[in-house]
Amino acid sequence: MGSSSSTSAEGSSTAGHGIGLRIDLFSIFPAELDAMCDLSILGRARQRGLLDIRCWDLRLATSDVHRTVDDAPFGGGPGLVLMPEPVFAAVEAVSPPRPLLLLDAGGRRFDQAMAAELAATGGFSLLCGRYEGVDERIRTDLVDGSVSVGDVVLAGGEFAAMVVTEAVARLVPGVLGNTASSSDESFSGGLLEYPHWTRPAQFRGLDVPEVLRSGDHARVARWRQAMALVRTARERPDLLAERGISDPDRELLAEFGLEIPETG
Repeated sequence: MGSSSSTSAEGSSTAGHGIGLRIDLFSIFPAELDAMCDLSILGRARQRGLLDIRCWDLRLATSDVHRTVDDAPFGGGPGLVLMPEPVFAAVEAVSPPRPLLLLDAGGRRFDQAMAAELAATGGFSLLCGRYEGVDERIRTDLVDGSVSVGDVVLAGGEFAAMVVTEAVARLVPGVLGNTASSSDESFSGGLLEYPHWTRPAQFRGLDVPEVLRSGDHARVARWRQAMALVRTARERPDLLAERGISDPDRELLAEFGLEIPETG
């Protein structure tokens, strides 16, 4: 059996398997996925055993000389389709954690709420499609569902898989150095994250807001919440329409002389 980084049965040679949240990724490019999973936050979390990410080659159970995983579609048409035999065989050889989700344009739209659901599981798996798609029997009789990262067309599911993997990984306790980071960013509480500034305090005539330099941490926190409301109203009014504006929100906006259009 092959794998992303060795010829062992394991999907990755990184230490820490069986400790943290397990994520299995199936692709025709396992080594490339594995390399991306060793970068930055994901790599550090793997080394610390907080994440157990295993990248598997869809060709690992093929037996023909060309290790074929695709064929022309019945009925004709352009492109190639992932065949059921090698994909079923690869998944059955590994017996990965469930749910096994297909990266697919018709799947459930991936968002922060879904990321939180997956982070709360004991593990899950992602199947990266390629070519024109997958044999329908993979969709109906192998995977447990499908997920889409947006209304876009990609050559394959690898980059979409990395979006899902990183978004979920950030929510695993201990992965981020600051425990407040994952709860104090965009989509937390139904809002986009408030804007940020850093040094220098003055740059080309543009000043950092006075409240951020005041040293009054409670006031800073209230101002940031108000600015999150303003930014969400300006950039993602759909989110604010779904969340609504409460009386405490209005009081907060009034405190800082801010206004946003009413939703409804």
